[in-house]
Amino acid sequence: MHIHRLHRWEHSHRFNIEDGRAERNTRRVILLTLSMMIIEITAGYIFGSMALLADGWHMGTHAAALGITAFAYYYARKHSDNPNYSFGTGKVGVLGGFGSAVVLAVIALLMGVESVQRLVSPVTIRFDEAIAVAVIGLAVNLLSAYLLRGQHHHAHDHRSGHNHHHDHNLRAAYLHVLADALTSLLAIVALITGKALGWVWMDPIMGIVGALIISRWSYGLLVDTGKVLLDRDVNTEAVEKIRSIVEADSDNRVADLHVWRVGSHHLAAIVSIVTHYPKSPDHYKRLLSEFHEMAHLTVEVNPCEGRPCLAEQKPTR
Repeated sequence: MHIHRLHRWEHSHRFNIEDGRAERNTRRVILLTLSMMIIEITAGYIFGSMALLADGWHMGTHAAALGITAFAYYYARKHSDNPNYSFGTGKVGVLGGFGSAVVLAVIALLMGVESVQRLVSPVTIRFDEAIAVAVIGLAVNLLSAYLLRGQHHHAHDHRSGHNHHHDHNLRAAYLHVLADALTSLLAIVALITGKALGWVWMDPIMGIVGALIISRWSYGLLVDTGKVLLDRDVNTEAVEKIRSIVEADSDNRVADLHVWRVGSHHLAAIVSIVTHYPKSPDHYKRLLSEFHEMAHLTVEVNPCEGRPCLAEQKPTR
């Protein structure tokens, strides 16, 4: 890989989130999930339980999705200085989150289909063994959620007083772990009521409920990551504030303005200004210095010929 060394007059395009602890904890959660998958699949074969087998393979799909999260961190870090990426690798994590959201949606669909099939054709369940393994699964999922929770709630930009934008890659991993915990909890409730009251139908009903909840999580993550990938995750108020700050100085008029995200925590903007009293681009960059998320700002200054827009305006030094 070609590493581009920056000169003093150049600036970095490192717009990705470099959170080593989140990456390490994601790998730990993958190991926990894979271990639980092996336990559930083995127990399913030994006890003849289709429910445990299904949940074991279900955890395997989550492990694969968590692998997307870990790979996105690795790839973004490895290629952070690669000049082939015009605005850095800040969106790799967002893309990883989008991919994980798609996997989450597929899992929800499969859960729903399997639950409907079991509702139509009930299967024999060995309740005691299934409950024991489901409880272990819930404990593993809660531990995994604990490992990711701290980073999930603090992976936003503390530098800006405006909007807080989460690490979508980490959020995807957190939602997969929550989905596992939810399915384990619903399975425990269904198995206990099924054993105590003979309500075998509770198992597929809880599966349908879980599928609907996970679908909603997936949809929310798809919407959030899709906005960043399509360059529309910047609120109108922030864009208008940039315009008003520039136009409040001298008799400037913003002829063209583009603002977009180059990462979960970083903004880029191109501002084209027309003015009778042109100043250096650094002057206009200082005007916008309060936007702490603005990591890449390009300013184009176009002198305006003819009569000034503000007759009383005098050029400032």
